[in-house]
Amino acid sequence: MVVPAPRDPDVTRDVLTRWLGDQARLPGARITGLQTPEFTGWSSEMLMLDVEHDAGTETLAVRVAPLHYQVFPEPRFAEQYRLMRILDTETDIPVPPVLWYEPDPGHLGAAFLVMRRIDGRVPTDSPPYHTGGWVTEITPAERAAMWWSGLDIVARLHKLDADALDLGFLDQPHWGKLGLEQRLAYYEHYMNWAYPGPKPTATRALAWLKEHRPDEPNAPVLLWGDARIGNMIFAPGGTPLAALDWETATFGQAEEDLAWYVFLDRHHSEGLEVPPLEGFPPAAETIARYEELAGRSMQHMGWYEVLSGFKFTVIMSRISQAMIEWGWLEPDSDFPYNNNCSRLTDVILEGL
Repeated sequence: MVVPAPRDPDVTRDVLTRWLGDQARLPGARITGLQTPEFTGWSSEMLMLDVEHDAGTETLAVRVAPLHYQVFPEPRFAEQYRLMRILDTETDIPVPPVLWYEPDPGHLGAAFLVMRRIDGRVPTDSPPYHTGGWVTEITPAERAAMWWSGLDIVARLHKLDADALDLGFLDQPHWGKLGLEQRLAYYEHYMNWAYPGPKPTATRALAWLKEHRPDEPNAPVLLWGDARIGNMIFAPGGTPLAALDWETATFGQAEEDLAWYVFLDRHHSEGLEVPPLEGFPPAAETIARYEELAGRSMQHMGWYEVLSGFKFTVIMSRISQAMIEWGWLEPDSDFPYNNNCSRLTDVILEGL
């Protein structure tokens, strides 16, 4: 089994002590606590630090760009840092305060950014929060509070003035015209890059999406790209403290983020053949609430649900390819194209 090795904590501590101790950062830095992940293969890597320095103490999180394996064809790490800085300093969208960005891979093997650490709880993907973990232990009222407050962040994000915030750097014109032309071209490339084997569900979904592509009547808005409660840090009671993971931010119709918000929750329940936890509302209620927040009706939500299933199916095929390369799956395993997400997407397609 060939699996990327975990970081050496002593080497990591020495490197970050020197880097943080620069006069422009935290002179006299001394790392008193360091948590490194046991496994660093998925997307970016998070290091948790407790730091004493000449002016006081800090609790920090260091996010390192993909080092061993890229989940996405284009990590866009510098853009993620730039967007988070803007959201933190110029908007009311709660994100961890980003302090510094280091593009030189000579320190940790890849570029990294340093944020203040936000203490709270994140709904888990492993196990999916409808099946295990702390979300199963709280009250239905707290689950509902998490859901609706998370949706409020999504709606507020979509109302930001992207031009005034100078967010044009998120556009990717090499994939086509901004909007669905760009999104479909990018994900078709991603689909073919992610996994070399058969892709029956993704191929079928992409063909359906192209054939039924809707109009885009509203001006493009800033999209989170991964809008879901699993990317939020919550305080007890259900108040969101920070929104995380901005590596797929882009522009498009608000329906895309809303559909993803609903689909990922559906995947974590129906997709796993378990009932949703009490307190999480059905999709129709979520869409209706978002329409009130946005001040307009949502259009073509069935199409955007298929888009969500297609995107997540592609992502799963890429993660499965890593599992094959690392010996966790046999090379002829059907898991890259026959998994919980692909089966749920098939169900959605069959119902159209």
